Amino acid sequence: MNKDYLQQIANYNYWADSKVIEWLQLINDQQWDKVIASSFSSIRETAIHIVSAEKYWVDHWTHKPDPKFFSMEFKGTKNELIDIWKRSSADFSNCVESYPVASHSQAVSFKYPKSGGMGQMAFWQTVVHAINHSTYHRGQLVTLFRQAGFVNMSSLDMATYFQLK
Repeated sequence: MNKDYLQQIANYNYWADSKVIEWLQLINDQQWDKVIASSFSSIRETAIHIVSAEKYWVDHWTHKPDPKFFSMEFKGTKNELIDIWKRSSADFSNCVESYPVASHSQAVSFKYPKSGGMGQMAFWQTVVHAINHSTYHRGQLVTLFRQAGFVNMSSLDMATYFQLK
């Protein structure tokens, strides 16, 4: 797998996360917690899920002992989550940048959070998966924002990112 490609998409992920974080800072608590039918029941729950997944993969890549989805335990505020997301998103991009090229095809073992079953994918596959996962849920966030009455958003498309860079 091409290191430049992985870094480019990790940088895109960081940019898109940063845009969503900007929007989160503009919504009120009612919009943050509003119950809306989706994969997760609110902007809050969806944002927590994205952050949990990104942090989960970074923890696996950096060999943290017993990585866990913190979404199962997180009871913090929007601002606390934003702080965690900023760090996790930067860690994600930095980890991809510093990961040894010779290890890109080596397996990363992980535990599925819900079932507890084990899985393995090459590092580069986990990067692509994690970014695809975040993109999917950021798309849901756009819909949730709109349904909560927040419409001051811009495109999160990768094409937009590349045109701006």
